[in-house]
Amino acid sequence: MPLIPLYGHETLRTRLGDQARAGTLPQSLLLQGPAGVGKQRLALWLGQALLCQGEDDERPCGLCAQCKYALPLQHPDLRWFFPRKNLGSDTEPEQAQEEYEVAVKERMEANGLYARPDGSMGIYMYVTRLLVQMASRSAAMARRKVFIIGDAERMVPQAANPEAANALLKLLEEPPADTYFILTSSEPGLLLPTIRSRVVSVRVAPLPEAAMHRFVGDAYAAAALPNQPPDDLVRMAGGAPGSLIGAADRASAVQRARALLAAADAGREQALRAAFTSGSSKSRGVFTDVLDAMTVLLHARAREATARGDERAARAAVRAVPAVEEAKRSAEGNVNPQLVTARLLDQLAQAGR
Repeated sequence: MPLIPLYGHETLRTRLGDQARAGTLPQSLLLQGPAGVGKQRLALWLGQALLCQGEDDERPCGLCAQCKYALPLQHPDLRWFFPRKNLGSDTEPEQAQEEYEVAVKERMEANGLYARPDGSMGIYMYVTRLLVQMASRSAAMARRKVFIIGDAERMVPQAANPEAANALLKLLEEPPADTYFILTSSEPGLLLPTIRSRVVSVRVAPLPEAAMHRFVGDAYAAAALPNQPPDDLVRMAGGAPGSLIGAADRASAVQRARALLAAADAGREQALRAAFTSGSSKSRGVFTDVLDAMTVLLHARAREATARGDERAARAAVRAVPAVEEAKRSAEGNVNPQLVTARLLDQLAQAGR
């Protein structure tokens, strides 16, 4: 299945393409911007351009041998990493490579159209070990190697593996001459400071309406988008086409989070009743999405309370955030979501007093 074309970002593409051709493109790059604006698709385009053997002013040409392998994401020198379920700290690099080959194939089968990874997913230390191992090798087919790390703010530090973490930092600071790292992030403030200080940041803006209309009119996109008129989809997206993928699931998570917060506001008894009558989700990722939505809503509450001068409500919202983060950590284990929810809502009800 073909990867959906890259829509929009023409000015940025020209700038990055010119730098790639001139040999002035930073080897450790961070594409940052709102969620869903196409940062990872842009990174894949840039990776293809770096490997392309076509004429300078036509890269990526889409016709040379390098492009023909890069377009279906089968090029051994173009590697794409993004948040996945934790396979365990003892996962070997070879096993991690097999996992990502399957994961990339799944995204290709969906034409590169995928929902934002749920809150239970991350980029774990075994991926770092794999990156370090791959970067130390010579390019297999092209003159260069390109590693794309999507949603890089979800790189999970592990104190038990300082050697691998330090090796990655050294690679980002002084990459081999033939190696490029392209990171993407919708929340650059959450990136590890040691990583943020070693990359050159480039802002990726939302798409204009004309590009959005081309995207929603794409035959591959149509199969993955909500069944609504094109003008409505463009208006909903706000320049972020990726936000339309999985929109119904995200809306459901936000609705559930609002209901749980309302129950906590009503007091301890109502909170516990809501926890044990909510039913337990079969998907731990869906449950984590609800917790993610609660964090966002609590931050919004704190801002709104501060704006209207309600210091007590602002403090209560801020105090509640650590409890939600603790619940997320508990959700990663083999714990009943109902029990996690009950404990969380009890803490939130007390925090609101």
